[in-house]
Amino acid sequence: MPDWTYHPLRGAAAALLGRRRSQLTALRVLASIGARPAGARLIARGFGHRHPPRRLAGDVAGVPVAVRLGISVPPSLAHETVRAMPPLGAGVVEVGPVGAADVDRVREAATGRSIPVVVRDCDPSLEAALAPHVDGFTRGDDPRVLRVSDASVTAAATALGEPGAVVLARPEVLVASGPGWFARVTEAATPTAPAPALRDVGRSPRRWPAWWWALLVGLGMTGAGLGAAAITLGPVLLWYDRDYLGMTVHELHGVNHHLVHFLQHDRITMAGTMVSIGALYTGLAVGGIRHGRPWAREVYLVSGAIGFPTLFYFLSTGFVEPLHTATTVVLFPMFLAAVLRRAHAVPRWRPVPEGPEPERRRALVGQLLLIVTGAGLFVGGAVISVVGLTSVFVPTDLTFLGTDARALDAVNPRIVPFLAHDRAGFGGALMSAAVAIVLVSAWGWRRGEAWVFWSLAVAAAAGFLPAVAVHGTIHYTDFIHLAPVYFGIVLTATGLLLARPYLCAKAPAGP
Repeated sequence: MPDWTYHPLRGAAAALLGRRRSQLTALRVLASIGARPAGARLIARGFGHRHPPRRLAGDVAGVPVAVRLGISVPPSLAHETVRAMPPLGAGVVEVGPVGAADVDRVREAATGRSIPVVVRDCDPSLEAALAPHVDGFTRGDDPRVLRVSDASVTAAATALGEPGAVVLARPEVLVASGPGWFARVTEAATPTAPAPALRDVGRSPRRWPAWWWALLVGLGMTGAGLGAAAITLGPVLLWYDRDYLGMTVHELHGVNHHLVHFLQHDRITMAGTMVSIGALYTGLAVGGIRHGRPWAREVYLVSGAIGFPTLFYFLSTGFVEPLHTATTVVLFPMFLAAVLRRAHAVPRWRPVPEGPEPERRRALVGQLLLIVTGAGLFVGGAVISVVGLTSVFVPTDLTFLGTDARALDAVNPRIVPFLAHDRAGFGGALMSAAVAIVLVSAWGWRRGEAWVFWSLAVAAAAGFLPAVAVHGTIHYTDFIHLAPVYFGIVLTATGLLLARPYLCAKAPAGP
């Protein structure tokens, strides 16, 4: 689960706003987002642990809670906290100590709550006034309740593992560690089991686990991308391309001596993006879905739900490519098997102890850079899709070609729709890859998850390097056209270098 804040900014915020004001500001931001249904879903998917194991359920002061993990705040922060916590994975909000001057504030904070609210160290005379408005009362000396100011995930998870124990974070924990702290503690406290041996699965496809099917889709996407690159660097046009156009490669070259190169540049970037998707899906299958991480399946599902429907771009371009269709027909049932087949009931990971704080801080900067890169790629993919389905060319394309769409239409009215298919398909594939990059970076950023690093690194290399190489080879080197690629390379390389020690940390030896 992601940790969106990192210490250099937190330190600046604390210096400018003060410690208490920075806590209140952070909670107000989360409360304002979480108060809206769409915002609550966004926070829950980005930060929250939606299905805590039953063994972590229990009670606080006799109040049933889904997870014995929550937050303890003073009355001044109660209103914002009660509204911010439900999507984050907290099970209870404790407010205290509460005096006579705080009664109205606590009543208002508890109104319309969707999370249990208990009051700590309240004068007995005030309990009667608050009892109808809150769920229970606690004492500061209760030995079952551990109130922590240290953001250590391991220590909190160990304490939470004790039967009946309750762990409540102080506000400074969220300021120091980010709102993903609850999810990370819940995950660290979740019992795990070793992954089953491959021989125990059997040969029948009906017994294959979800991650096998996800792996096949990843390998299939990689193979399809490499095949598309081989065709582009070889014959360029297959028989069905020639039949649709009614032209050969030499005849296309005769129409415009840059046209074949332009076609190759679109198809090579598309092929590289397909290999990127394959690398990401392979990593999600082996490193995430195989080990029972629910978020990995969700990343896979969201990315595929964007990528596979781009087949229907042909409804706009008018060109149906048999190879694209065949690839989709083969891989889509495997994709469905991966997302519909039941995942492991028992998680199969081993938490890695937290490392040095400077390492974690650098990794958080790297996480932010990868998320920004993925978001930029998604916007770029959406723009490319729209261009491919409408005008087809951007101004720098027309400068490179030295012609325009009307002139090409005058020679052969099928040239532009043919190019539009590749352009729009590349945009759709880029959006699919971008969503996977954003979500893997947001949800999979944990110490010791080397597969996250290598999946992102291979995906970046496959996506960026062929794009730069083909543009240089055909001399389409307009800086404005390539600036987003250069910027993406810098952000990605910097982010991965900063995060490598954290993501690739060695797991402790174990059985």
